[in-house]
Amino acid sequence: MAVELGFDAVGIARLTAGGAQGERLRAFLAAGRHGDMDWMETRAQQRGDPLALWPQAKSVVMVAMSYAPPTDPLEVLQMRERGAISVYAQGKDYHEILKPKLKQLARDLVSATGADAKVFVDTAPLMEKPLAALAGLGWQGKHTNLVSRTHGSWLFLGALLTTAELVPDEAEADHCGSCRRCLDVCPTAAFPAPYQLDARRCIAYLTIEHKGQIAREFRAAMGNRIYGCDDCLAVCPWNKFAEASREMRFSARAETDNPPLGELLGLDDMAFRARFAGTPVKRTGRDRFVRNVLVAAGNSHDLTLIESVRRLLDDASPLVRGMAVWALARLTTESELRAEFKRYFEDERDESVRSEWMMELM
Repeated sequence: MAVELGFDAVGIARLTAGGAQGERLRAFLAAGRHGDMDWMETRAQQRGDPLALWPQAKSVVMVAMSYAPPTDPLEVLQMRERGAISVYAQGKDYHEILKPKLKQLARDLVSATGADAKVFVDTAPLMEKPLAALAGLGWQGKHTNLVSRTHGSWLFLGALLTTAELVPDEAEADHCGSCRRCLDVCPTAAFPAPYQLDARRCIAYLTIEHKGQIAREFRAAMGNRIYGCDDCLAVCPWNKFAEASREMRFSARAETDNPPLGELLGLDDMAFRARFAGTPVKRTGRDRFVRNVLVAAGNSHDLTLIESVRRLLDDASPLVRGMAVWALARLTTESELRAEFKRYFEDERDESVRSEWMMELM
């Protein structure tokens, strides 16, 4: 049934109380590695144990759809005049594609077994990756993401919990071996050790989840990555077996296909919403997104962006104004920046923005 609905992989696991995933989650949270993601801590017990989420559940059906790109997503990192958007966010929002199919699968299962079922696509306190590994879809690699011998690192996951006692599949073994490409390629050293992630250093977290200014130590390392990061996924050797996704709605749109930074710096809230409607990018919001674009502009060495950056010194958002200061400092001379300082600093009331000015010139 799952394959007929368009899923590329399906597996079943039995649900039992506790488990190693809950222990790893507790260690992750205790170390503060979740950063601003308070929602992970709020429902940690349910997140670490599916039976805490739904005690009557007996089995989980894990499904996956490939979003493997047709070309190397790291090529854009050399195009500093463009903003690099993670492959997963360039097409239609995966929630809107997976969830209707998963609901149909649930209806079929209920009809066939008489059991109850609930579906989840990355919107509930459920750890999909450990469950997918338990169901035989792949294993969690050293970068903590799921890796498949067939689809590489490029899989969207969905979960169907059911009260039916289904025959489980065999869990997948770890096939990373001695390889550490995903660890070594990380621009911000976000992996304290193999199979461990410090989200606070991860560019995907910084550009999507983090609500404040991006710490100075990470800005140069971000390069032109403006939404997410594919580095650790793209270098995985298992990707050589992955064929490009057959779901055309995951393909990049013109609006999201690593667009020119100059276009993105001019986005107000309405234009941002219109451009990224129906994509994951929209959920981050205009202010955080333009903050990211300003980091890329500052790293671009593209002097044609100076006027666009300068205009954002007047932006309503302190996030944007503060990062505009940093970007302008990288694109102009000190004397030019001091001229802007005299115009803007005295009237600035936000302490974070004043701090950016002071770091640059005082």
